[in-house]
Amino acid sequence: MLVTGFPAEAFGTNCYVVAAGPGEQCLVVDPGIGVLDRLDEVLAKHRLHPAAVLLTHGHLDHTFSVAPVCGARGITAYVHPADREMLADPAKGLSVDLAALFGGRLPYTEPEDVAELTDGATLSLAGLEITVDHAPGHTGGSVLFRLPGAASSWEAEQLCFSGDVLFAGSIGRTDLPGGSTDTMMTSLRDKVLPLADDTVVLPGHGPETTIGRERLANPYLRDLTAAPGRGL
Repeated sequence: MLVTGFPAEAFGTNCYVVAAGPGEQCLVVDPGIGVLDRLDEVLAKHRLHPAAVLLTHGHLDHTFSVAPVCGARGITAYVHPADREMLADPAKGLSVDLAALFGGRLPYTEPEDVAELTDGATLSLAGLEITVDHAPGHTGGSVLFRLPGAASSWEAEQLCFSGDVLFAGSIGRTDLPGGSTDTMMTSLRDKVLPLADDTVVLPGHGPETTIGRERLANPYLRDLTAAPGRGL
């Protein structure tokens, strides 16, 4: 498996590319602001052909380049329905201050082909099997994308693209429209903590981490107890 990524020009949002291997179809995760040139370089270097775009949530810093990435290749963007409206109107996910900063100054259109994600679904795309976990709290439609990681360079049993649900040492903010601290803690308890310790977490911002590391050191996880019945 080939997994690579790089930070966007704005907000350091991580854009990821995942494929079964070089020269194959690939998935693009969270193409944010100013990523197009760098993304083209990554695709050319590994001879990859995007088959779809996966969005961990609808915030502008994760979705800004989704329309040009999809439009140039005629591919589908996948997003949870609770965040779908932010693809057409990004201001709905911004604070008043951020809306004033961005409003009317950034060209933005929804991709022509959008598919909606459901909790627990398995997507078969680009030769990969991706499990979707709805994990609201940062936004109403935040999701985790999980896939087997044994064939990756990390030699982990599982990889998890966590968006802005979980970071190394922290979690996503919950004070923006659609956010909820209580809902976030429930998502962390029910969707994050049951994951195996060696699961490699690839977050929306900052460095990679593991579930085991966060279970021990992340102050937002230390006092939580995993919900029973979801063992992985």
